Amino acid sequence: MAFAAPAITSTLFSRLFRPFSTTSPSLSLAPESRSRNMSSTTSQATVAAGCFWGVEHLFRKQFGNGKGLLDAKVGYSGGETSSPSYRAVCSGNTGHAEALQVTFDPSLVTYRQLLEFFYRMHDPTTANRQGPDVGTQYRSAIFTHGDEQQTIAEDVTAKVSAEWYKQPLSTQVVPAGQWWNAEDYHQLYLNKNPSGYECPAHFVRDFPPLSD
Repeated sequence: MAFAAPAITSTLFSRLFRPFSTTSPSLSLAPESRSRNMSSTTSQATVAAGCFWGVEHLFRKQFGNGKGLLDAKVGYSGGETSSPSYRAVCSGNTGHAEALQVTFDPSLVTYRQLLEFFYRMHDPTTANRQGPDVGTQYRSAIFTHGDEQQTIAEDVTAKVSAEWYKQPLSTQVVPAGQWWNAEDYHQLYLNKNPSGYECPAHFVRDFPPLSD
């Protein structure tokens, strides 16, 4: 599938040419998994919801500190190019989405709970766009690991569409393919750069509980 490169907006320009360094080197960057023992049974979840800086930040805030998130990495998923760079992905030509992959303890937080939060923290109704960030790399997607996750993701997506947003969603629900970690400076970006760019579409929406 061919993808058209997005227009170079001021937002995209600032993101492409942001200095590749951190402004707060004294902050601890240890992932959750380094500060506590992992459960003998862990699972992975992979989602895309626009600029991955804010996605990681909100998931860590919601599920970190003993609430089930054991580790989180930002990276690239859903594309065809091997070892994509950030600038290549931002061109819109590699087919990848900026994504988040979390390792979680299902005895503390379920996959369904993670997906419900995913649908609260971004706008799944805008195709290939979150706020001012436009392009296929900013698409909404759930990359499932196995048949069970696929079934849960399809069920949650249908209910979210009918009960929360009351319109069709743009979110893709597809099996996970090759994952590529993003460059080191992207990991925990907003922890290292508190005043860094955060997509205005990334905030937790107030919805009633979904039906069973």
